[in-house]
Amino acid sequence: MDATSFVLKGNVCYSVSPQEASCTAGGYLVCVEGKSAGVFAELPERFASLPVIDCGDQLIVPGMSDIHVHAPQYAFRGLGMDLELIDWLNTRTFPEEARYADLAYAERAYSIFADDLRRSATTRAVVFGTLHVPATELLMDKLEATGLITYVGKVNMDRNSPDSLVETSEQSAEATRTWIADVAGRYERTRPIITPRFTPSVTDDLMAELSRIRAEFDLPVQSHLSENLSEVEWVHELCPWSSCYGDAYDHFGMLGPATVMAHCVYSDNEETELLRRTGTYVAHCPQSNAQLASGIAPIRRYLDLGMNVGLGTDVAGGADLSMFRCMADAVAVSKLRWRLVDQELAPLTTQEALWLATVGGGSFFGKVGSFAEGYELDALVLDDSGIRTPRELSDWERVERYVYLAEEGGRIARKFVAGREVELGA
Repeated sequence: MDATSFVLKGNVCYSVSPQEASCTAGGYLVCVEGKSAGVFAELPERFASLPVIDCGDQLIVPGMSDIHVHAPQYAFRGLGMDLELIDWLNTRTFPEEARYADLAYAERAYSIFADDLRRSATTRAVVFGTLHVPATELLMDKLEATGLITYVGKVNMDRNSPDSLVETSEQSAEATRTWIADVAGRYERTRPIITPRFTPSVTDDLMAELSRIRAEFDLPVQSHLSENLSEVEWVHELCPWSSCYGDAYDHFGMLGPATVMAHCVYSDNEETELLRRTGTYVAHCPQSNAQLASGIAPIRRYLDLGMNVGLGTDVAGGADLSMFRCMADAVAVSKLRWRLVDQELAPLTTQEALWLATVGGGSFFGKVGSFAEGYELDALVLDDSGIRTPRELSDWERVERYVYLAEEGGRIARKFVAGREVELGA
């Protein structure tokens, strides 16, 4: 057996459905060649030769997938939160992203982002870069070194963008091909993803060419959809031929189970059915949607329809990389939506938030996000001993409490991605 075969002993909790979590106190999580062989109350004899990592009374939960985050925006997180989306893009985001033409600045900024992501609860991520090929390749280099598994996109923008952050259609397509050729076969854990920023910044001609590139190289896609009311109206003006915002992507074959669309706050019935039918992933970004005053996505509806849904921190619309905060925010905003908007859609539970953070988003990467047999083993060992209480808590209560109090004495003690331990450092 290689280094990706071992046993973790501790209090193991993971989602078996959106409504149910399985917890095994003092259990044995078996990893064989990077994949889970299951969770057992007693270690089966056939695994007795594997090394055992005794985590004591700590919690063991699946690693978390952040399926929508902007790496270049990490530098200004926590700033500009008094603005709405379009103003925020123009005054904060675009000027910052233009700085990544300077590779020395990109080196400093992406070193911080990659280091902090490595130390976070995130084991896999779907990441926006900028339109700059050298900086995007640098970002991929940095993320590969973390041991995490990521998709990274060189952004495409050929209209409605500042002069410092726009390409011609031809330049954008050519640069995308150059970038794909540059990174082909270069990484073990980092893959390219086609990234039209959103319809307002991408012409039909460029979208069509990106669709051809996607098909030629069999690549996934990430973009934004129906985040803000003014954005939705803008797309109607830009693409009068489309029946809905989502159709502006689907017309070019850009939707499907290899596509992540962030937000989907204002998806109408037609668009929702389009996303469901094509198997497109919805990246729910609750903190960003609240802080940029976009709204609250109807995630309960999407779950009830059996749609593919995961969570995104959406830094820097979201202020930090914490998937635990993202889970807590998802529950909180769903309660506000239920109370203030639509009482027919019940709020999310913490069990469902855990499912979204693990299996929901993890499934974009394959069999990821569970400890069921055959899943790639991404795991977090959580030390909650610093979160003090006089009460005796069940293992599930400890997990639930950690979601809300991770920053109050919680600590990620160990982290594994596809069976390989990630060095967290001091």
